[in-house]
Amino acid sequence: MTFKRARTEEQREIRRQAILDMASAMLDEMPVAAVTLNELSRRVGLAKPNVLRYFESREAVLLELLDRFLREWLTELAGELAADVDEDLPMAERAAAVAGVVSRSLSGRMVLCDLFGAQGSVLEHNVSVAVVARYKRASLDRLATMTALLRTYLPELGENATLFSLQTMVMAGALSAYSTPPPSLRAAYEAEPDLARLHLELNDYLKVAVTSTLLGVLPRR
Repeated sequence: MTFKRARTEEQREIRRQAILDMASAMLDEMPVAAVTLNELSRRVGLAKPNVLRYFESREAVLLELLDRFLREWLTELAGELAADVDEDLPMAERAAAVAGVVSRSLSGRMVLCDLFGAQGSVLEHNVSVAVVARYKRASLDRLATMTALLRTYLPELGENATLFSLQTMVMAGALSAYSTPPPSLRAAYEAEPDLARLHLELNDYLKVAVTSTLLGVLPRR
């Protein structure tokens, strides 16, 4: 991919989106930790200083991608909940259905979960106050969207819908790290199958974690 010099705002935005799209494609091939600014620059066909004209760091690119993926997921989740959750069911059955949809939906989006896992420890570092503040403002909007969506199917959650939303994202990030073992660990599992009992299948364990958390924040009867 090669670019001519961007002279208009439209051309600059096209270049920004090209950088984001390339970073997204890289995340389909490798974990967050393996994405480097040097490799991103090489693949997008720009010198590293030119990439830094649009994003101040690798982390700034990935934070923007995290927000993009989160927006896309919430849009898809709305349709999945509408298709699979009967609002006329008793509370406990609705809660189980919601937990199943949320865990299944998230576990099918490993890149999003990987980004959740890296957010606090990696992505929110090496960025300016302006960048992280913009990301946090967007995060509050996404959190409000998820909260309202959950209350549609579980109005009993009340204010705890926000807490549950936050906990779900944290759990998805934490559990995804254990569901994709590095090559050395995979080799150890193959050599000693008994060790594989420590390997977590994301969908299964996320469903247990999400269900337990959801039932914990629902009101007791």
